[in-house]
Amino acid sequence: MSGAEGSPAADPAPALALYVHWPFCLARCPYCDFNSHVRESVDQARWRRALLRELDHFAALLPGATVATVFFGGGTPSLMPPETAAALIERAAERWTLAPDAEITLEANPTSTEAARLADFRAAGVNRVSLGVQALDDAALRFLGRGHDAAEAREAVALAQHIMPRSSFDLIYARPGQGVAAWRAELGEALALAHDHLSLYQLTIEKGTPFWRQAREGMFAVPDDDTGRALYDLTQEATAGAGFAAYEVSNHGRGGDACRHNLAYWRYDDYVGVGPGAHGRIRPAGGARQATRQHAGPESWLAAVERDGHGTAERRAVEAHEQAREMLVMGLRLAEGVSEARLRERTGCDPDRAIDRAGLSRLVDAGYLERGGGRLRATAAGRPLLNSLLAELLA
Repeated sequence: MSGAEGSPAADPAPALALYVHWPFCLARCPYCDFNSHVRESVDQARWRRALLRELDHFAALLPGATVATVFFGGGTPSLMPPETAAALIERAAERWTLAPDAEITLEANPTSTEAARLADFRAAGVNRVSLGVQALDDAALRFLGRGHDAAEAREAVALAQHIMPRSSFDLIYARPGQGVAAWRAELGEALALAHDHLSLYQLTIEKGTPFWRQAREGMFAVPDDDTGRALYDLTQEATAGAGFAAYEVSNHGRGGDACRHNLAYWRYDDYVGVGPGAHGRIRPAGGARQATRQHAGPESWLAAVERDGHGTAERRAVEAHEQAREMLVMGLRLAEGVSEARLRERTGCDPDRAIDRAGLSRLVDAGYLERGGGRLRATAAGRPLLNSLLAELLA
């Protein structure tokens, strides 16, 4: 660390991204390792009160902030009553300032029942929806454990585009048995359906999920590395050709459209996490940056909120060097990379002291990273290898 390093000065009215976690699903998908839970019944009024109470807790810690984005994630937040979303949006506007152009996103499943409620969520204040389509093929949807078919997905996409000012949907590729020709056809249909944004993820087998066990038992195999890379390269080529720029490793926007809430994470802005398992990075009352983590279990979180007014399991200071590393891990996912001046401003840490300079030199020489114009970014060749690059850069 250099002698100039320390806690950066706080903004007089910092912008915040607000994340609200709704942990419940009708069923758990076999690939999912998110904090999601299936319950026979949910006391909706009790959960609404708890979420509002925890929001009040963070508002007291962060007075005078402007909320630029709100994101209802999960779980399946489209299962919450629209009245709960409306109450949370209203409370955020009461406790803080809600930006006039605030982006307010809801994750939703494209089942016909949930899609029919989009108008109610729009009336509640939601202005962007992200649909978990995952595939446009019925056999693939059954394999992925989804509760909708391809026809429902197409109808939900059209309905979301009709009701919401902005919309996106997710697809998972590199599925077992999927080759380049099949993905080319499916992706072509997705690009024809999409309006302004697509999230396209390679299937990863996460430890502890049903897919982890099934893959270990030889019940299926994902495409090999060469096929996976061919599918990735096709994804970049096809999306770029359709005008959907890859502004992040897995996210593509048309005409400059991007998920502003997720950009707050990737650019290392301040964000509040409300609800079970939610994480945050905040600067209370102009102090040093802190990491927050809420209790993950729905029942333990609920009991803590009702007892203490919040469900925080951990709240700790984040040292300058850790902040710099976090900012690099997140920011190198973006096509724009990381501004070195902003890294110094946000973390108080010199970029050259946060990275392995010999590793950086090797990665630049190999064409995987580039440094210039005050920015450090991964190249097109480097982005699909980002985890390996980060391991060497931050060794």
